[in-house]
Amino acid sequence: MKRLQNKVVFITGGNSGIGKASALEAAREGATVIVADLPGKDHRQTILDIEALGAPCMFVPIDVSDVQSVKKAITTTVEKYGRLDVAFNNAGIGGVYSGIHDMPEAVWDTLIAVNLTGQFYCVKYELQQFLKQGGGVIVNMSSLGGLKAEHGLVPYTVAKHGVLGLTKNIAVQYGAQNIRGNAICPYYVETPLLGAAPQTVHQAWIDGTPAKRLCTPEEVAKTFIFLACDDSSYCNGTQIILDGGVLA
Repeated sequence: MKRLQNKVVFITGGNSGIGKASALEAAREGATVIVADLPGKDHRQTILDIEALGAPCMFVPIDVSDVQSVKKAITTTVEKYGRLDVAFNNAGIGGVYSGIHDMPEAVWDTLIAVNLTGQFYCVKYELQQFLKQGGGVIVNMSSLGGLKAEHGLVPYTVAKHGVLGLTKNIAVQYGAQNIRGNAICPYYVETPLLGAAPQTVHQAWIDGTPAKRLCTPEEVAKTFIFLACDDSSYCNGTQIILDGGVLA
């Protein structure tokens, strides 16, 4: 049997990059896939790609920094499919390089709102549904920046550290209710977002990795599937690092 057969899987940031790769991988594993992303993005190709794999799917608009938007997206999912089995809280934005002493307050507020408070909103209302139905799985997107400081990316690393704290609390507080929460901590991933970086910077990231390449969205997606399915049934409150050996 496929590893996510008959599971309803909700993925934020599901219309591109890691989120889309994860949505496609979930479809291959038999899931019903909910692609949750910003309403202004054209999601039609993503839905067509999932449908081509034979999986039921739906797009729901979401702005994770808006609690009402999060509540509506999760409610819409449950109204349509009757339950929610797996949530991948993947949506996030990149950082702006700055010192702490000259960090614009608006930059801090935006990064924390999306990358940390948005994770909390999603987790809160996912947990409410899981408690009603008797269990579920949460996978949160953190970063290697959740385990170490990244020079100049202050609010980003603060948010990603916070995601790991939130994830650990899911395990401690809800493990007895058949609810698991884990996180993924990748180094830089070859997504369109990295395409905006100068070639010299991109090459420096590669050179700084013992693997001499960056992670692919598909590698993150396969890690998500492992954490989402029963293969990781005793894995709770921890993180998987995808860094090609950087921390080593």
